[in-house]
Amino acid sequence: MYGSDARFDPTIGMGDGAITGLYQWAPTQAHVDVHLPWIFKHGIDVQVGQMYGLMGAEGTPALARPFYTFNYASDYIVPFQTVGIVATMHLSKHVDWILGVDAGNSTTFGAAGNNNKPKGYFGFAFNHLLDGKLDIHAMGRFGPEGNNGRAVTSPDGWTSAGLGSDANHLMQYNGDIMATYHVNDKLSVTVDGTYLHDNATRDDVYGVTSYLAWDIKPWLTFNLRGEVFRDNTGGTVSEYASFMSYTHSLSNRPYPYYNAPPTTYGELTVGASYRPEFINKNLGLGKFTLRPEIRLDKSLNGTRPFNQAGTVQNPVVTNGTNNMLWFNCDAVWAF
Repeated sequence: MYGSDARFDPTIGMGDGAITGLYQWAPTQAHVDVHLPWIFKHGIDVQVGQMYGLMGAEGTPALARPFYTFNYASDYIVPFQTVGIVATMHLSKHVDWILGVDAGNSTTFGAAGNNNKPKGYFGFAFNHLLDGKLDIHAMGRFGPEGNNGRAVTSPDGWTSAGLGSDANHLMQYNGDIMATYHVNDKLSVTVDGTYLHDNATRDDVYGVTSYLAWDIKPWLTFNLRGEVFRDNTGGTVSEYASFMSYTHSLSNRPYPYYNAPPTTYGELTVGASYRPEFINKNLGLGKFTLRPEIRLDKSLNGTRPFNQAGTVQNPVVTNGTNNMLWFNCDAVWAF
């Protein structure tokens, strides 16, 4: 990946910090896939290397989600990339059992790791139930994700995320359940519930997101997303306030940030995926998609976390607005 979004998608130990401006680069996939015809009738699929995270309804690639913007759960409480091994065991035609072990969210090994303990996935996928109308994905992730270096403070007062040796045993528990029902060949409804408990930050964060996708025409899809999301301490939903803040937060270097008091967020997004025929029939390679959207975010419990920055003396924003309206559009050429 190259661009401004790469600032928030590094993997420590894989080129992080090579470019430090607004536009950065980040490797997002580098894995070997093997199918093993063993044990189960439909075999086992194994992936080894760097992979996208397996949780949440919205993926890193642009067309792995219905909108340009992410929902809160996919932006803040599920892993982006991991480096390790994942095995998908096909127990039957409709049921997969998924196991994985890795170095941690957006980290690798040794000095580029966050601590010396493994993390991993455990889950099941139920595919094409009810005559192909229903898919269910249930995944858990467990392990310590804190950095075991000592905390470091910069001359201007910002502190790193190091926890010392306590990071080796302060567990993080992550769960995600997603169900998609295909009403017919043009209309589908998805509900995704996500939960995170972090012993390091003593925070519980959870939310439910619902989606509706309606294929009005072969070249036009209407998308609707609604979400309610709770950050119990305000410490997880954070704004990384410099080009390198997120990378530094993962690698135990001081970083500027600001966040909110304990807040219940509501989010409603309406958009469309437009695949213009007059372009695609002449494109020759791949498909072009244009995705405009309108999004409204609102604090549902009276806090005012939007459209204001914090300071090193007080990084908790209390004097912003209680809602935020966005107009977004992206263009995707997939080939």
